[in-house]
Amino acid sequence: MRKLVCLLILLNTLVAKAQGRATTDTIRFEGLKFYVQEASEWTQLLNRQSGWFGADGIYSIPLNGKEHRQVSKTDKTLFIFSDTMVGEIKKGELQPGFTMVHNSAAVLTGNHPVKSNLNFYWKKDTKHQPLSLFVPHTPQTEPADYFWLGDGFVNLDQKGALYLFGYRVHNVSEDAFGFREVGNVLIKLNKNHVPRFTKQRQEDTPFYLSGKNIEVGSFGAAIYVNTKSSGAVDPDGYIYVYGVQGMAKKLLVARVEANAFDNFSQWRFWDGNNWVADIREGKEITHSVSNEMSVSRLPDGRYALIFQVGGMTPYIGMRIGKSLTGPFSDVIHIWDCNPDLLKPSYLVYNAKAHPALSKPGELLISYNINSAEFIKDLKSYPNLYRPRFIKLRFLND
Repeated sequence: MRKLVCLLILLNTLVAKAQGRATTDTIRFEGLKFYVQEASEWTQLLNRQSGWFGADGIYSIPLNGKEHRQVSKTDKTLFIFSDTMVGEIKKGELQPGFTMVHNSAAVLTGNHPVKSNLNFYWKKDTKHQPLSLFVPHTPQTEPADYFWLGDGFVNLDQKGALYLFGYRVHNVSEDAFGFREVGNVLIKLNKNHVPRFTKQRQEDTPFYLSGKNIEVGSFGAAIYVNTKSSGAVDPDGYIYVYGVQGMAKKLLVARVEANAFDNFSQWRFWDGNNWVADIREGKEITHSVSNEMSVSRLPDGRYALIFQVGGMTPYIGMRIGKSLTGPFSDVIHIWDCNPDLLKPSYLVYNAKAHPALSKPGELLISYNINSAEFIKDLKSYPNLYRPRFIKLRFLND
């Protein structure tokens, strides 16, 4: 399995390189004019030496529920992470006793990357050893299942409930890619309990696709909150939830009215022409995205998908659409991650934007770095495994 995945990564990389490299020069595309640059101050925010020192799966959730404007100097933003490393790094060397938990969280106060304003959280056992913050306990949970986390939001139309998607994952081998997603869970939380989350309502959803002649897929890769209460422009009152299916990374979309978000019978799926009740009739609206991504409204009223092209190639891509269901443009390569791939074992994946942390006229974008030889490479470069950031800046003619 590991050899197959590494071969696919190599093939995707060769395809991406053949398509050309992104630059920091000004880019023009269908009326847009922008450039992209490193956001080193945000990258350094997550360069840590003690306690939390690495993770992937980063999503940001403004706890005020205002998804479409930059948070203020006093607002708080919740970061949620998937597999997380906890330990100590001294003089560039990883110390014995480090461990991995499957998810964690952090809370940032304000809209600037100030290290003293960011605090990390995970659970601890009776001996103060790290534990995952979220552990699946739904009826469909099997022994040894754990959570990786999808997107989330604060639903101001449901008394400020905080919702997260959790993917139930199960290890099937000791290989670097020896895991399998086995279910989709909606986690409902009280935002006032951030970040300890001592109370969690977990519910298995019908939004995991699998079975005979069905490619595996799951919803929760991205959420677009199109409500008046969230500050959306031209709101229609719906929450749009995006899913990714199959090796081609096909993008699907569902929607539900905000006040019925956890009523699964009210969800509808886009079949290319209409919103339908049967998830199996949902059709792809584009492809070659990544399992974590984002959907953001652009200054001109169109929508941008931000993603890692093909899932694990060295390029961050953007597609532009006239609506939340598309149609979407061809891929625009906006950033070349090859300089981060210092060894053949290194991987980049799951790029996404963070609108509520972005200045007006910008999109702050993160991407993850990992390794197919994880522990070996982590010991030689302890800070390898953490998000990096770039900024996409729109220009006026």
